[in-house]
Amino acid sequence: MSFTADDVKRLREQTGAGMMDCKKALTETKGNFEAAVTWLREKGIASASKRTARVASEGSIASYIHMGGKLGVLVEINCETDFVARGEAFQALCKDICLQVCSAAPRWVRREEVPQDAIDAEREIYKVRARETGKPEKILDKIADGMLSKWYEEMCLMEQHFVKDPDKTIEQLCKELSGKVGEKIDIRRFIRFQLGEGIEKKQSNLAEEVAEAIAQTKGN
Repeated sequence: MSFTADDVKRLREQTGAGMMDCKKALTETKGNFEAAVTWLREKGIASASKRTARVASEGSIASYIHMGGKLGVLVEINCETDFVARGEAFQALCKDICLQVCSAAPRWVRREEVPQDAIDAEREIYKVRARETGKPEKILDKIADGMLSKWYEEMCLMEQHFVKDPDKTIEQLCKELSGKVGEKIDIRRFIRFQLGEGIEKKQSNLAEEVAEAIAQTKGN
């Protein structure tokens, strides 16, 4: 059983779910509209987008330390009430997001936060690569757009595939919890520390050390 763009639109209007979620629901249910509505509700996705305008000022700041103190993560995740923040499901999400940041090393929470100069730099790199492989000038922008989409999936936390379940993104993970608890769930910010990151380490050169020792011996 197939489905059309109008079916996707109608499902979006009825459930408040995103376009990609609606497409997936119709695909999973072979175009059965009512089954797709049920699928979205079971996944906690239906109506989650309607909560985006609500204020989420409660929540938790979670932490994770890995590799014996060589890697650390802090994440702030918000919800609407302290009751949900203290719940087992919300705390489990906090742990999962910390693990995600630790493992996948995103740079931003969502693509809207990516600085324009970073986007422009990436786009130019992709265009240069495509040009060097002989691609026509008229399609370079299209190629760059496709590569940028993949880059966003790697660099933006909400678009990354969940390390414990690659079939869903972090955004879908949050939507599922939002549907279950009936509150807006928002990953506000994170920071990732890696021991020694950014420090230029001086490499020991045995030959230079031996030569210096010999020179000192001769001087004495």
